[in-house]
Amino acid sequence: MEYNLSIFAILIYTGCLLLIFLYSLSQLNLLINYLGYKKAEQSAPKFNLFDPTQIPYVTIQLPIYNEKYVLQRLLNNIAKIEYPRNKLEIQVLDDSTDESISKTSKIIAELQESGLDIVHICRTNRQGFKAGALKEGLEIAKGNLIAIFDADFLPDPDWLKKTVPYFKDQQVGAVQTRWGHLNRDYSILTQIQAFALDAHFTLEQVGRSSKGHFINFNGTAGIWNKECIIDAGNWEGDTLTEDLDLSYRAQLKNWKIKYLEDVETPAELPVVISATRSQQFRWNKGGAENFKKTAIRVLGASHISMKTKFHALMHLLSSSVFLFVFTVALLSVPMLYIKAAFPELGWVFQLTSFFIISTIILFFCYYGTYRTNQGKGFDNFIDYLRLFFAYFSVALGLSLHNSVAVIEGHLGKKSEFVRTPKFNIKSISDSWKGNQYISNKLSPKLMFEFGLMLYFLFGMYSAIPLNDYGLFSFHLMLFIGYGYVFFATLFAKA
Repeated sequence: MEYNLSIFAILIYTGCLLLIFLYSLSQLNLLINYLGYKKAEQSAPKFNLFDPTQIPYVTIQLPIYNEKYVLQRLLNNIAKIEYPRNKLEIQVLDDSTDESISKTSKIIAELQESGLDIVHICRTNRQGFKAGALKEGLEIAKGNLIAIFDADFLPDPDWLKKTVPYFKDQQVGAVQTRWGHLNRDYSILTQIQAFALDAHFTLEQVGRSSKGHFINFNGTAGIWNKECIIDAGNWEGDTLTEDLDLSYRAQLKNWKIKYLEDVETPAELPVVISATRSQQFRWNKGGAENFKKTAIRVLGASHISMKTKFHALMHLLSSSVFLFVFTVALLSVPMLYIKAAFPELGWVFQLTSFFIISTIILFFCYYGTYRTNQGKGFDNFIDYLRLFFAYFSVALGLSLHNSVAVIEGHLGKKSEFVRTPKFNIKSISDSWKGNQYISNKLSPKLMFEFGLMLYFLFGMYSAIPLNDYGLFSFHLMLFIGYGYVFFATLFAKA
């Protein structure tokens, strides 16, 4: 019985290792695509915005929900957008339930007096959450093109001039720009988030788009062709990542999403871990929901190549990697004892090398894009080492939290769209203390995370009596990761 259980555990363990390895190979292919990419924007057809007859009508949609700390900054910034006033409309899609509504109304009234075409659209319910607000605004939008900015994004005044011209190509359904980070250096938490997002907006978005593979609109800092939205079935609120959902439906109908790596749209990163946790939960659960909703359609699409299908499936499964990693981590301690109890199975544990190889692949993939953004010098490489292992440890520490999100997504369990609170923080002197939108509830998962911290401490200890240090560094990173997540969450409530 014990032997059979051990074999079963080994099969699950090695299966997850192989899936992680497959994902890392897909990332390596994206790195090769990224490094070989040659900018070709100059050859793309573009509108000449100096010709009034070629200027499309644009509606900017600002979906907001209880944004009192960043509202003034957002509206003042959008008012500076450089575009002909007779071809520009701004919709403030306000689902707020607090006192910020009256403040928003006053600011909008002032902007209207200045001649700006800006409207305040308030819903009586949050049906469909962000997707519902965008859909309702779309019904009365004047623009042929729909730009979308979340409340913490601050586009440059010439943003429309850099993005609108690409819609001369009638196959372009959307244009996505790269996210910048206003408060990258605020803390190790913001540095880690910036590190991960930079990898997505370089390695993944460029790696996929450069070869014509499916990419995703990132929910904000992008602009859509209204006709594309309607043709793809409009916004739908049945997943927590309505942006990924619409992106895939549009591309399955042969629309293209143009990605502009050189156009940066600055935004604020969450500075408190509870906000990061809620954002991660939404993104990862939404990713699993979209895999369930879309994967079969992707596999059955006759007009896309097998390679595009492979990368699309890896993209849709990317959140599920957390579940694979969590399973490997949980089984890694028993594996030490199984290996000691059944020496004849020792050869099986050589498969652990797949995880080491996967980590090495990801290390080089992320470095390939990090040095593009931050530079190639020795000091930058040392900084990269610090950030990579900090990111890797914290990602491991969030693997339980994110695995719960993934499981809920695959099982179809519905939950509310929990928005990420905004802070209006740029420098270390700014404080998030007292932010009324931060949740004061401690999740029951927190105690499990504390237990996992102790569990992986035991894993490190186990290496001594078993004289097997092969997983020691892995358990050390898990111990650090879960310890950081636990204490950072606990102290954030103090």
